[in-house]
Amino acid sequence: MKYVVEKQPAVLLPVTNSDDLFPVGRVYCVGRNYAEHSREMGDDPDRDPPFFFCKDASCVFPVSYGVNNTIRYPMATSQFEYEVELVVALGKGGVNLSLEQAKDSVLGYAVGLDMTRRDLQGQAKKKGRPWEVGKSFDQSAPIGPITLQSPELAVSVASSAISLSVNGDIKQTSSVANLTWSIEEVICKLSEVFELRPGDLIMTGTPENVGPVVMGDSMLASINMLGDITVSVTG
Repeated sequence: MKYVVEKQPAVLLPVTNSDDLFPVGRVYCVGRNYAEHSREMGDDPDRDPPFFFCKDASCVFPVSYGVNNTIRYPMATSQFEYEVELVVALGKGGVNLSLEQAKDSVLGYAVGLDMTRRDLQGQAKKKGRPWEVGKSFDQSAPIGPITLQSPELAVSVASSAISLSVNGDIKQTSSVANLTWSIEEVICKLSEVFELRPGDLIMTGTPENVGPVVMGDSMLASINMLGDITVSVTG
C-alpha cells in the first residue's frame, strides 16, 4: 500500500516493569470532576452531570519517571496552565457498560497533565464555541508510564493522594476519592455516548487550584501508588 502523504507514527506509552507498549487510541477528558475545582470555575458540583471533551492522540506526550521531561511553551497563548489528573487506560471497550463491566475494562493507570491554553479556552467559552483550541494542541497531554491494573491497585488508586507542585511549591493537592463521579461511573457515562475501544485513555479531571506556568518552570505531578513525573517548560 502506498500512502499519498507520510503516515504518522502511532503514539505509544510504556508499561511499567515491562517492555510492552500501549498504543493510544482516543483521549477523553472529563470536565470539572472535583467539587472544589467545579466551584472555582463557577459550577455547582452537586447538580452538574459529567461532561466530556477530547484531545487528539497526537497531543499525548509520553514522559518517563525519574527524569526531567520538557515540553514547549505553546504558541498563541499568554496563559498556559497545569491540571494534574489520574489517567485511566482501557483494555476493553463497549457501549452502555454496567459498573462491573466498566471496572473490568480498566487496563491500568498513569499520571498525566491536561495542559491548557486558558485564555483561548475562555474566549471560546464566552462565544459558545468548542474548546479544542484551548485543550487539544501539541504536547498538551504529558502522560507517564501505565501501571497495570490489579485488585489491590484499584482500591489504592481510588483513594490515592494527587498533587502538583511548581518549582517546589505545592499548588494542587487532593485525593482521587474526591472525584465527583468515580472512575467506573465516568466509564459508564462515556459508554452511553461513545463506543469505547481498547487503547482509549480517560483523563478523569483535576482538583482545585489550577494555575499558570511560564518558561523555565518545573512541574512535579504525583499520584500515590503510581509515582511522580517531572515536566519542565521550555521556549
